[in-house]
Amino acid sequence: MSLAVRAWSLGITLILQLYQHVKCYVYTGDIDVTPQEILQKAQQRFGVVLPRPVEFIFLQSRTVVEARHYSFLTLLMQSVGSLMLGGEALLKFRPDVYFDTMGYAFTYPIFRYVGGCVVASYTHYPTISTDMLGQVANRVEAHNNRGFIARNTIFSAMKLGYYHLFALMYALVGRCAHLVMVNSTWTHGHITALWGQAHHTHIIYPPCDTEHFKSLSLIPDASKKLKTIVSIGQFRPEKDHSLQLRSFQKLCEILDPADQEKVRLVLIGGCRNNEDQQRVDDLKTLASDLGVADKLVWKLNAPFSELLEAVQTGTIGLHTMWNEHFGICVVECMAGGLIMVAHDSGGPKMDILLDYEGQKTGYTASETETYAKVMKEILEASDAERETIRTAARSSVDRFSDEQFETSFIGASEFIFSSTGIHQ
Repeated sequence: MSLAVRAWSLGITLILQLYQHVKCYVYTGDIDVTPQEILQKAQQRFGVVLPRPVEFIFLQSRTVVEARHYSFLTLLMQSVGSLMLGGEALLKFRPDVYFDTMGYAFTYPIFRYVGGCVVASYTHYPTISTDMLGQVANRVEAHNNRGFIARNTIFSAMKLGYYHLFALMYALVGRCAHLVMVNSTWTHGHITALWGQAHHTHIIYPPCDTEHFKSLSLIPDASKKLKTIVSIGQFRPEKDHSLQLRSFQKLCEILDPADQEKVRLVLIGGCRNNEDQQRVDDLKTLASDLGVADKLVWKLNAPFSELLEAVQTGTIGLHTMWNEHFGICVVECMAGGLIMVAHDSGGPKMDILLDYEGQKTGYTASETETYAKVMKEILEASDAERETIRTAARSSVDRFSDEQFETSFIGASEFIFSSTGIHQ
């Protein structure tokens, strides 16, 4: 169950509560589950209970938007696939308001000009960004810029041209939306730069389960036998778990021998498929090569109760994704009492790890040495210093609560229902 599911669950709940005569339909490609199972998972994971029934429209062609089918021109081919998926959706049901929470911007012109719908979006991450263009232009090797391309001038020039063309197409389809909601300052900057609809674009922070994590009682550091560093995130390339392992190895190098014996790195994440499992196997090999395998704890596809226990008993939260669009795990770890060290970019830098009432709420870093240095600083700080950071961090996350999401969502979306004649 993803952040997108939590957002649409709460969004639908608000709409059904405010507009009694509105009926909601949900397009889904999860054809192997029943509507009851989908709603049950939303209730179990997020505590969301819809006030009235919704109808699910099952789409058979979702596989055409899956990246695994396209080795080259992946962004373009997925977008072309989304046109097919959007066409199927519109043929099966034409809504008055089409609300996209999955990032399928290429479906917007279909629903607006063919279906005659009002189009709204909640964009978590731009399909392409100026940062991605910069990576290719600077020939930086990354998970979305293969080494053989980054090292070749001609290939890099060709890819840069492809990206510029795709960015133009993405800008054109994005401008078909009547209302745009984005989840962070970072996303807002890129979307407005590409789509140019600043007056219709609103920052709506995603609903985070802050109350659940804040309800965890804090365990004094003095009573913890081990000082654990907790990483939470799916084992995907962009999460950069290898940076976590190298940073942890560097930390062990610069700690006193006595402290080295007390630190552990706990990696919690989902393995979706064989590719993810292979990635984990590669990380375990790297850990052995770095000499830290005995200090790692792996929790793959762990139940939520285990995640909560790890957060409650941990000391530091570790996040290494470059340009994370928001960072829900960062927020939840802060709410749970971990002192966060997150990447110095994206949502964590611009929205989350900001000082609260003059107090530090966490740290940012960008490379192995700085991550290790910051984690060492936290571990060697006094209990009182760590407690001050935890208290400020816990207080600061209220702006990412369900209640704040509801207020912001209602304020931004009200005009949609007025413009369609749905508003009561």
